[in-house]
Amino acid sequence: MRKPILSTGLRWLWLVLVVIVVDFASKQWVMNNMMLHETQPLMPYLNLFYAHNYGAAFSFLADKGGWQRWFFAGIALAIVISLVVMMYRNHASQKIANIAYALIIGGAIGNLFDRSYHGFVVDFIDFYVGNWHFATFNIADCGICIGAALVVLEGFFSPNGKQAKQKG
Repeated sequence: MRKPILSTGLRWLWLVLVVIVVDFASKQWVMNNMMLHETQPLMPYLNLFYAHNYGAAFSFLADKGGWQRWFFAGIALAIVISLVVMMYRNHASQKIANIAYALIIGGAIGNLFDRSYHGFVVDFIDFYVGNWHFATFNIADCGICIGAALVVLEGFFSPNGKQAKQKG
């Protein structure tokens, strides 16, 4: 038996589009207005720094000759498909989980586009304290990290998952 799409977690897919659009627009702005490795100070502790990431988080496997591009693309696709299925199985009222999945999907698709089209991910957010700089990241990465944090938080609010399922 089919259930109405809007009664499922897929109701939150609009958030995927928001993440993709904001990520794409911000990366386009950086690529059109900055030179590679250029820094533009924004405020204390925060710069724009245009970088290409050929690997994954923290440039993991960035120097491995190109195979990692398709490896990480495959992982992103698998994650996106899995989370869309999970959203379909969730009830629309499971807001935290569905928002988390949508943010992760949007971030994964944003970086997947970069990886597929450019061969690298455009990073530009540089958080630093003194001479220490955190790994440069982008809006898609923010979506993924916020989504992952929400998944963890949701585990605290409904540790066995039964409460959310009983509501639906």
